Amino acid sequence: MPRLDRTREELAAFLRARRERVSPDDVGLPTGTRRRTPGLRREEVAALAGVGLTWYTWLEQGREISVSAAFLDNLTRVLRLDAAERRHLFLLVHGRPPVEPGKTWCVVPHLVTRLMHDLAPHAAYVLNLRWDVLVANTAANALFGFDQHPPADRNLLWLLFTDPTLRERFDDWEAQAPAMLSSFRRDYVRATQDADTVALVQTLRDVSPAFRTAWDRQDVHAPCEGQRRLRIEGALQIYEHTTLTIDADRHLRLVVYARQEAPCPQVC
Repeated sequence: MPRLDRTREELAAFLRARRERVSPDDVGLPTGTRRRTPGLRREEVAALAGVGLTWYTWLEQGREISVSAAFLDNLTRVLRLDAAERRHLFLLVHGRPPVEPGKTWCVVPHLVTRLMHDLAPHAAYVLNLRWDVLVANTAANALFGFDQHPPADRNLLWLLFTDPTLRERFDDWEAQAPAMLSSFRRDYVRATQDADTVALVQTLRDVSPAFRTAWDRQDVHAPCEGQRRLRIEGALQIYEHTTLTIDADRHLRLVVYARQEAPCPQVC
């Protein structure tokens, strides 16, 4: 069976199952005594979602019709779908998850914190969408000095452009800082409705000419990974680094630095 036909069958079955799960009482409708099937009727779902019965029937039958994200959100509300079910609905209808507004998350699961500390002697820290350093292990604090700043100032972007000690840590700061900033821009696009993230960028534009110049270039690079040249007590050391997504919905990422013994290609 072609994949598209199979997906339509799955959509039809999913909508029927979720419609039958919602009782009239759940949405403020009278129960009545003449119901032959559990849950809501199609016409009730259509009316509550603000569409015609025929159009909704076609959707539940899995027909090929145009469906907006706004309607799917209305349907999510009517059918009382949770976050996982909403995502599943969007995947069935649009073939992609819903576009979520970026939100700054500041809580790190305990298991992730434990994993980060277990990575020693490698430096590791967790970033959110705003690039706040939420937690860092001892090696990361020794390498980048996060714990030398108040918690409110432990933002990687802020420190990168305002902390002279961290600037000296990067052997080629003039190349690395703009590259890291261009990587941050991808996250900024998802967080343009987050007031704290917007305020961070505006404040950095005001206090750092280097930030303002790099930001106005509108460069966008792929996520940074590869190697960094860091100066440790006057000696040049090379570290491999990579970023691992640990919670996609909350935009939490684990950044790991491992000292390199042999050269590797420069990525960014």
